[in-house]
Amino acid sequence: MEFRLLGTVSVETLTGPLPLGPAKRRSLLAALLLSANTPVSIGRLTECLWDDEPPSQARGVIQGHVSRLRALLAGADAEAYGVELATLGDAYVLRAPETLLDSQRFEELLTLAREQRGPADAALMLKEALSLWQGPALSGAFAGPPLRVAAHSLEESRLATVEQLSRAYGALGEHHRAAALLTAEAAAHPLRESLAAELMLALFRAGRQSDALDRFHRTRRLLADELGIDPGHELADAYALILRGAPGPPTATAPSEAAVPSPGDGGRTGGGGPPGGEPHPVDLLPRAPRGFHGRAAELAALSRSAAGEAPVCLVTGPAGVGKTALALQWAHRNPALFPDGRLFADLRGFSTAGEPALIDVLREFLLALGVSPRRVPESVPAAAALFRSLAARRGLLVVLDNARDSATVRTLLPGGADCVTLVTSRHRLEGLIASDAARPVPLDTLETDDGTALLAGVLGEERVLAEPVAARRLSELCGGLPLALRVTAARLAGRPGWTLATLAGELADERGRLAYLDVDDTGVAAALRLTVQQLPPGAVHQLARLGHHPGGHYDPYAAAALAGTDPVTARAALERLAAAHLVTETAPGRWVLHDLVRLYARSLDPASAREALIGVLDHCIATALAAADTAEPGGEPCFVLPEDYRRPSAVQDFADRAEAMRWLATEREDLALTALAAREAGLDDRAWRIILLQWPQMVWRARDGWSPLLELALESARAEKDAYAESRVRTLLGWVLTEEGRTAEAAALLERSPALAREADDPLGEATALINLAVVQAELGELPTALENCARAAELARREGDRHTETLALQHLARMHLTAHRPEEALSCARAALDLGPEHEEAARRSLLLAVCGEARLALGDEEDGVRLLDRAAQEAERDGYDEGAVRALEALLRVSARAEFRRRHDEALRRLAEES
Repeated sequence: MEFRLLGTVSVETLTGPLPLGPAKRRSLLAALLLSANTPVSIGRLTECLWDDEPPSQARGVIQGHVSRLRALLAGADAEAYGVELATLGDAYVLRAPETLLDSQRFEELLTLAREQRGPADAALMLKEALSLWQGPALSGAFAGPPLRVAAHSLEESRLATVEQLSRAYGALGEHHRAAALLTAEAAAHPLRESLAAELMLALFRAGRQSDALDRFHRTRRLLADELGIDPGHELADAYALILRGAPGPPTATAPSEAAVPSPGDGGRTGGGGPPGGEPHPVDLLPRAPRGFHGRAAELAALSRSAAGEAPVCLVTGPAGVGKTALALQWAHRNPALFPDGRLFADLRGFSTAGEPALIDVLREFLLALGVSPRRVPESVPAAAALFRSLAARRGLLVVLDNARDSATVRTLLPGGADCVTLVTSRHRLEGLIASDAARPVPLDTLETDDGTALLAGVLGEERVLAEPVAARRLSELCGGLPLALRVTAARLAGRPGWTLATLAGELADERGRLAYLDVDDTGVAAALRLTVQQLPPGAVHQLARLGHHPGGHYDPYAAAALAGTDPVTARAALERLAAAHLVTETAPGRWVLHDLVRLYARSLDPASAREALIGVLDHCIATALAAADTAEPGGEPCFVLPEDYRRPSAVQDFADRAEAMRWLATEREDLALTALAAREAGLDDRAWRIILLQWPQMVWRARDGWSPLLELALESARAEKDAYAESRVRTLLGWVLTEEGRTAEAAALLERSPALAREADDPLGEATALINLAVVQAELGELPTALENCARAAELARREGDRHTETLALQHLARMHLTAHRPEEALSCARAALDLGPEHEEAARRSLLLAVCGEARLALGDEEDGVRLLDRAAQEAERDGYDEGAVRALEALLRVSARAEFRRRHDEALRRLAEES
């Protein structure tokens, strides 16, 4: 299997390309592949698929395309290749090995080409890279704005590769070949000055001086006519050198070396070399990092970001993630790109020692560039202006490490078009992106394999290979944070008698993990402390409270409940923490903490742990209540609130059932962790409520493994000695066990539920318990008892005026009458239930009742009406996405009808069910 972006967007398989269908589906695939292995939000996908205002049903269209793509990939045995199209909350991620993606292989070949010592090997790699292109990037897709930008970026990378290959041919003396390669590209891109300049030099070296000069004049006229500008320095320099008859030796590496400097250049000698002698490039870089592992994608991203004119590359990430190591590794790998040298300054933006004065940084740069100490200006503006002037005609790399803010960086930016500035920061520096088009390269934690490789680099492969499981465990406990891994390796290196498993056991205890990850003056806690010191008090308070959240994700409502603030204040604090890379936004309005950051945050204010926990528990109760009420508006509330319940300052609203059910599904794991934390903290009155309030999702997806969570709720209810809670939990757990096929267990559990409800004076709870008990009894063959209990439940609900529960009782009573071969009674009960008028939100219940009516009509011999009612039941279920109901109704139809349409719809509903499971 191969994914292609470099040409028509396609998926190639052993049997040929997959039939992707319309352009928008190709756009969706392209958007997912461009961010392969990274979640892409619905909002981002919407921008990619529509140019103007998206339609109101955009989400549904995207979901439909995703569903079809999943089916196509499954049919091509994608799983065998490690390919998966997964849903993550409000986003999708296409997981695939990078080797299957042509654009990734293109970047890998470019990286390999740069590492070759000779031009012949470099040329082979570059030719192979260009052979991957089958036409313009992202062809066949509808190009929304983000895809247009991506296609342009890919095309720029291709053209830069063409120019690099031409220089490799030139270094081999194959100037005719270089000219032929460049001629076709220059014709397609007549306004690209760098192409024209390379072509002029290739033509001249091939003995075609007049053609080279003619190319210059044609390009000059075209620039004047089309853009109203004069030729830039590349074209002008190439023209001057050809006129002098001295184009200089070609090189296979850097474009700026394609021409030697003229005597009057003044700035190409590196600043410190003797007149007329060889230049001596300046080099202020620290040594290359030792034990560097992984980061191939980020190194390639830096290379892409460094292409173009005077780029500013911005490496951002949390403390200890390896930003400086990445920057230095890249800088040391690419010395030929910077013929005039490499400058480096540690701006100490997050150091207790404080930031260096800007004039001191500029003085060091100017002295390195050959300025006499007496000529260095005393003011920052004058020194910065001189620095920009000297850099204007040079090919320099300027590394600005540990920048705290955008303003500091702006002052130190060089002025040359051939200069690259590489900035690292714990902050996102969005101001620099806005003002200077800085190109961000975000840095995340290491994958487990890269983490173990880092350990092996320090400890030796033998020690790591001797305990591979423990090595992986150490990498996981360090959260893939390079700083934590290096501290861990340093501890082990100093203790040759320790096993990796021993240290893994020590780190497994969260209470002491941060202490173990400190050695001398280096450690995770120390690095995080320096970041936190830069934050305003409100953000520090929010971070401290986040550490006490038992779950893994936060939205502004949960963050506000933890901190005792409101969602607006909480969102502002989260944005500030995200800018400092202390939290990560995984989807719009949804953040996570790295495990080690969470432990550090917890240590900031340990005394507030219980208060923060109660705040988030009550937030969960309030939001789950709102979700349940929206999802099942006719449903009776499960319980009264705890006596000491503290209502949050704001509770999330849900527009409709779909949004409420989506929240319950997305938050399921965090709700479970929160309920467990409540149980462990002795807050059982919160634990069972948080679990029980997920009942709409449990009923909708009853076979989705809810039993362990409900058993925890039952333990909490018993601990509280609360008959109401125990009855309600038993009733729901019994229902889930029934759906799981554990009928005998369900019967044993449900036997006591009606009596407990009566003890708690909960007639509606008793009615629901009787319904669930009756369902189990019917399955066990105790039909008379089941009918009696179901009828009693309907009467209790009617007496209490609860139409929802009465409808539920009548629905099951109708189904039981049908089982007992009493179609008249079944029809009567189903009609009575329909007359109670299930709300629009209960379309699934309407479908089930209509199906009973249809089956009853068939049993009474009215086949035409029976088929009509069953078809209507199936259609309502299909419209509401209730595939189980659709399958049930269509199965009944297929027993009396052989219509191909019913078979097709039945198979499609079954397929959708299989995809969901």
